[in-house]
Amino acid sequence: MRIENIKDVFFDLDHTLWDFDKNSKITFENIFARNHPAVLIESFITHYIPINQACWKLYQYDKITHQQLRYDRLKLSFDAIGYKITDEAIALISDEYIELLTENNHLFDGTVEILNYLSQKYKLHVITNGFAHVQVKKINNAKLNPYFATVTNSEMAGVKKPNPIIFEYALDLAKAKKESSIMIGDSIEADVLGALDAGIDAIYFNESRQDITHSVKQINHLLELKNYL
Repeated sequence: MRIENIKDVFFDLDHTLWDFDKNSKITFENIFARNHPAVLIESFITHYIPINQACWKLYQYDKITHQQLRYDRLKLSFDAIGYKITDEAIALISDEYIELLTENNHLFDGTVEILNYLSQKYKLHVITNGFAHVQVKKINNAKLNPYFATVTNSEMAGVKKPNPIIFEYALDLAKAKKESSIMIGDSIEADVLGALDAGIDAIYFNESRQDITHSVKQINHLLELKNYL
């Protein structure tokens, strides 16, 4: 089960190490408590999570812009719960959300332990589609920066996962080789199939235990990486 000859381990950030959903919910709770107390947070989050994921998928394939993503995920979520709100108010919430999100830095269980373990054996890196300045703040504020030799984001590479160009960019930046590298992430399409199509081995972080049709290596908890690496 162990994978031999690995030298470089690449991680996705959001939903893999950094607990996006938990941090996002706390951020919205703080914003709505001050400015929109009538919003029922549980109802909003129930709709926001799948809407945000759908918007990110469109953004991932360049079907919407960064600004459209930021607007649509909020507008569609408010519409879903029947909450009337102006575009101006949405813009303010969007800005405040981006500003405050990185103040909450809950990580998935086992993150620090597995990074400590892996960093003794391999060079560690990040490949993320997230907005560059936000991702840097997340990594720094969560005190993850000492673990990573390089961080590649889609703005640097000019393309987003699963485009093979971003994996090539990350390999060049890390001075790593495909045959001795592996990618770990929560997205079958962006992280796992994207890496495999680029010639890089991959492990699917299936924390939510989704049923998948693809035959790929997978883990349900980060510490299970010790079985492979």
